[in-house]
Amino acid sequence: MDLNQSTPILCITGQSDTHLTDIQNHRLHSNIISDFLALQSAAKNAGFELTIASSFRDFNRQSIIWNNKFLGIRPVFNKQQEIANLSDLSDIDKCIAIMLYSALPGASRHHLGTDLDVFDKAAVNDNYKLQLTPDEYQQGGPFAPLSNWLDDNLGKFGFYRPYQHDLGGVAPELWHISHIEQSQLLVNRLSEQVLFECIKKSELQGKQAILDNLPAIYARFVTNVSPPQKEG
Repeated sequence: MDLNQSTPILCITGQSDTHLTDIQNHRLHSNIISDFLALQSAAKNAGFELTIASSFRDFNRQSIIWNNKFLGIRPVFNKQQEIANLSDLSDIDKCIAIMLYSALPGASRHHLGTDLDVFDKAAVNDNYKLQLTPDEYQQGGPFAPLSNWLDDNLGKFGFYRPYQHDLGGVAPELWHISHIEQSQLLVNRLSEQVLFECIKKSELQGKQAILDNLPAIYARFVTNVSPPQKEG
């Protein structure tokens, strides 16, 4: 399905869901369904039950997560997986702390429907409480074997990890995968101005600090992602 000229910005900023298809109790961009199912099938043949933990989140849902973290209702974690104390921080520093693991509403790749968080359901029992933390995907963690397999196979099915490496913005997220071609088509339509207008009309906590510092935020946390690895 091709986005027409009147809807791409709403899709990109999480204010429309017309680009999505329901699949496995989640919603993904209609153009990536076949590639995802092929990846999932290959993972199954390799002994993994590749399962979606999180996929599309709209602007309102991302805003609730953001506001709850800004207000201290929901914990904010640092890279050491310790709860950060935001009480003495300025508004912009609170925003930076949040953006380590939670995207700015309007700029979240989860708005696109091309990005999803995955885990190996077969590696844990039904009572396991999924955390989506680095230790789960690193050596010794329950999803390390899947993570290693994804390293070798994501590109074959048109996916990659935009947060594979620590580039000084969003912390590494080995659970987060993205469809290369479709995500790029959408990301290329986003701009600082589009994001500015989206946030300006919102009820985000820390909104003025975000708007005042948007160029630096945009460069550090939005466009600063790992490039896809070339196959071969």
